[in-house]
This record gives sequence, structure tokens and C-alpha cells, in this order.
Amino acid sequence: MKSILNYFGHPLLKIPLLAGLLTGVLCFLYFLALYAIGVPPLGNIRVLDFGIHIIVMIATVWYYRKYIGHGRLHLWEGLTIGYVLNTVAALVTGWLIYLFVTQVDTGVFAEYIVNSKKLLLDGKKQLTDQFGPETFAEQWNKVITMQPSVLLPDELTKKTALAVLPVLIISLIFRKQDYSVLQ
Repeated sequence: MKSILNYFGHPLLKIPLLAGLLTGVLCFLYFLALYAIGVPPLGNIRVLDFGIHIIVMIATVWYYRKYIGHGRLHLWEGLTIGYVLNTVAALVTGWLIYLFVTQVDTGVFAEYIVNSKKLLLDGKKQLTDQFGPETFAEQWNKVITMQPSVLLPDELTKKTALAVLPVLIISLIFRKQDYSVLQ
């Protein structure tokens, strides 16, 4: 057990794990803020919480480069920090939102289903023209049978897809190596 804890004590894992936990809580607070002001918190506006991910990623990579790497950072270190932070944040946010919609206010998820049905009906003509009525029927069945448990994999999938380019760019910007070894 001690060796496992030592493994996670390495700064390359410990720092992004803690930053990911912080990011997940901050994203959940954004969710709660949307809920408090009456905006559907599971709507498309919630995607803006990825900005929190990017800000914390930049700060974490900068911190790691300055204090752990002593001014140096390999590309793979930046990528590791970005993806670990993003994955942990998405899991924490997903679980907190799941707990909220199942334990605190189930109406939030019911509103999400109503909005999803409306969105699907608004795009029905385009969907049936492009993919056929079977695809529309399949999507409709998915929406009406949706359970809150879909929120966690949905959050993880969306955040992973959104993170690919920003993590690479942040890692490339902060990358700095000692090239004196080549001389």
C-alpha cells in the first residue's frame, strides 16, 4: 500500500490530481451558479466551464515548469499534466452533477430531457433528410429512456474531446528543454 501512495506522491501525478480536483469543484460551482440564476445548468451554456479547465491547466503547467522542473518542461510532462488534470476534473464534475440531479433536485434532469426532446424535434427535418427516419426514431428512443447515469460518461467524453488541442498547445508553449547537452 505504501508503494502505491509513493507512486501518487510523485509531483507529475500529485500536482495535476490536486489541480484536477480543484477544477472539478470549480466547474461544479459554475453549474450551481447557473442553477441559482435560473439558467438550465445542463444546457449548452455549461460548455463554457471548459474555460476553467484551460485556465487551471495553464497555471498548473506553469507551476510545474517553474518549481518542479526548475525552468524546464518536456512536452510529455505538459501532456501528462494536461490530460490527468482534465480527466480528474471531468470525473469530479460528472460525479458531483450526478449526485446533485439524483439527490438534490431531480427536476434539473427532467428539464434536460425536455430540452433535449425539443432540440431533437427542431432538427427532425434535417436529421431525417440526411440519415433517414430510422435514425431519428433511434435518437428519440435514446432521449426518452435517458437516465442520470449518462451524465458521467457524457462529461468525460466531451471534456476529453475538447481537451486534445488545448493540452497540446499549452504543452508546446511551456515546453523548454536544456539544449546544452547537444553541444
